[in-house]
Amino acid sequence: MGAFTPWRGAKEVSGVAFVVAREVPTSSSMAVPHGPAGVGEARRRMRDELRINGVSDSVIDDAVLILSELLSNSCRHGRPLGQAEVGDGDIRAAWRVDSTGRLTVEVTDGGGPTRPVPATPSVTARGGRGLNIITALAQDWGVRDSSTGEVTVWVNVTEGHRREDFAARVVVPGSGLDFTDALEDFDRLDRLD
Repeated sequence: MGAFTPWRGAKEVSGVAFVVAREVPTSSSMAVPHGPAGVGEARRRMRDELRINGVSDSVIDDAVLILSELLSNSCRHGRPLGQAEVGDGDIRAAWRVDSTGRLTVEVTDGGGPTRPVPATPSVTARGGRGLNIITALAQDWGVRDSSTGEVTVWVNVTEGHRREDFAARVVVPGSGLDFTDALEDFDRLDRLD
């Protein structure tokens, strides 16, 4: 369970308006199976909770893509967590919105043989672009190591990183790389979840 902030809205009953208070989550954490099975559920949950919290659609879209990349990287390069409170074979996904509206997305795993760093893949490579995409979308990102060997990759997302900006930032002139089609594919997959 996460922290909550009050939400106020109006409810009309028999022609009389009442002001009601409802708790809206500003942070969330969930165990995700170490593998592709839980990625769709994590994306759906994040999208739903951020919408309820009033986060803009452009930030939600960026955050969902970032979460997918982080979870995929964790499953590919990291070990699952082995702590009893998380569950053996899981990784942890978390997100929170601070009082300024900045969204932080985090994925924690049991560490791996390498540290997360952006790669420079060849034009024909099938992978290796995830952290470059995150760099293009994020205000800031980094890696935090714990004394128990856990590795957390965190990403800050703020308003102003729109899809149009993203496509302009990741298209490398003359390289043949254009991620606009990939984003459309991602949107189609997300609607299927």
